[in-house]
Parts: sequence; C-alpha cells; structure tokens
Amino acid sequence: TVRTVLRDHKVYITDWVDARMVPAAAGTFGLDDYIAYVEAFIRHIGAASLHVISVCQPTVPVLAAVSLMAARGEDTPRSLTMMGGPIDPRRNPTSVNNLATTQPLSWFKGNVIHTVPPNYPGHGREVYPGFLQHAGFIAMNPGRHLNSHWDFYQDLLRGDLDDAESHRKFYDEYNAVLDMPAEFYLDTIEKVFQQFLLPRGLWDVAGERVNPAAITRSALLTIEGELDDISGLGQTEAAHDLCSSIPARRRAHKAIEGAGHYGIFSGRRWRETVYPQVRDFIRKFDHAAK
Repeated sequence: TVRTVLRDHKVYITDWVDARMVPAAAGTFGLDDYIAYVEAFIRHIGAASLHVISVCQPTVPVLAAVSLMAARGEDTPRSLTMMGGPIDPRRNPTSVNNLATTQPLSWFKGNVIHTVPPNYPGHGREVYPGFLQHAGFIAMNPGRHLNSHWDFYQDLLRGDLDDAESHRKFYDEYNAVLDMPAEFYLDTIEKVFQQFLLPRGLWDVAGERVNPAAITRSALLTIEGELDDISGLGQTEAAHDLCSSIPARRRAHKAIEGAGHYGIFSGRRWRETVYPQVRDFIRKFDHAAK
C-alpha cells in the first residue's frame, strides 16, 4: 500500500508498537487513547495540507478523531479516504461481525485475552496475542490458504520463481502479526461491533460526543470490495450518511468489483484499479475548502 502511494505523495505512517514489548508500567492503551493519538498526529503534521487514508480497523477511530476536531472548530484534513472499514457493522454482517454479536464481552475476555510471559519487556500486560489473530484469519478461509501454498509448491517445482516470490512477499506480510493491547481490543469489540455507538450517534469519547455531521470541510472517499468477507459491502459506505454536512460534490464512493478485503489495498487490483481513483480524488481536493 505504502510503496504505491509513495509514487505521488509524501507519506506519514502511524504504526503500532508490539504490546508485548511495552512494559506494563507504561500504562494501558484503549480506543480513546488511539483516537487521541490520531488527533495528535493530524495536528503535528498539519491538517491544512493533509490527506488521511485509513484501511479497515482505523476507519472508525479516524472518523471519530476528525469529528471531534471539527466540533471544536479545529482544522481538519483536506480529504479522508476510508477503505474496507466497519463504520456500521450492522450492514451486511460478516462472520467477523456475527461472532462479536453472538458472544458476550466476557467470552472474549476469557478466550482470547492472555498475559505476556516473563521473557518479554511487557510481561504481565494483558493482550490479544498475534498468533491467535493469525489463526482466526486463516480459519476464515482455510481452503484458499491451502490452495495458495499448493500453488507455491507447484511454482517451485516448475521453476516459476517470480510467482513463488510473490507468494513469499504476501505471506511475509500476512504472517507478520503482533500482540494488541487488551483494552483496545475489548473497547473495539464492545463499542464498535456490539453497541454500534458510532452509527447510532451515541458515542462519547472523553466526555465529548462523536458527531460526524460536524465535519464540513474535509472531502470524503469510501472504498469497498465487492467480495469483502471482513467488512461487508455497505459498512464503509455508511460514513456518507453520518457525514451529512459534507456537500455531495465533495464525496464519492467506490465499490471494487471482484475484490476481497485485501484486494482493495494490496496486489495488482489495488495498484491498477483502486489506487488511481484514490490519487485522482486527492488531487481533486488538494486545495483548502472554502
């Protein structure tokens, strides 16, 4: 994703620190903290010439952060591009959404939250371990992954090293997981996937109500994959209903035919179909809104 965007833009990346590497004494990290960090990043870089792209999970905290900034009268980014995210998980729910709504929060606490062992700096911290996240994603499409590895084996036998290298690169990234702070994970399950606070207009962050209708100056682009089995079709598009004060001429929605979740931000379809639309949207609104 980043390699492609770098062709035409200066790119700033907000990234995670693996929670198992953070001493427990450093404190907790929840969804409200994430939102506060997004706000701080926007202020530090400068909203006046900034375009924000959020992929999957961060679409929700990014929309919350920009909504809160707009409500306070702060500058907001020139454009927001939201891709494959659970803005309203009630729309076209997937197996990911169904798991969250059929199990109580106590089930997630008891089954997927573990304590970092003593051989890491973050020992004693509660986390959602990366290996469990990875197992969950593999379990969603085991046949697809099995076929992919069989094709990889066949490519090696045939000496098709280019395709084999593409496989290696994809799984090097796909397998690169890290531990997530338990507070952030459980906050997200409860507020995003169980209570649907954002689309219901009932989300308060540090005593402030999240109101996307406060956003007036940022342009909005939403992108979804037709075959997305993580954030179903329509979940990201819901941002347009919430951001009702952004003029229609400053909003756009793209549904990418034949694309799954990863296809909208990686691979050939991303490079050749999705990215040009993102680039053109950013260029169109690369000026301050009146």
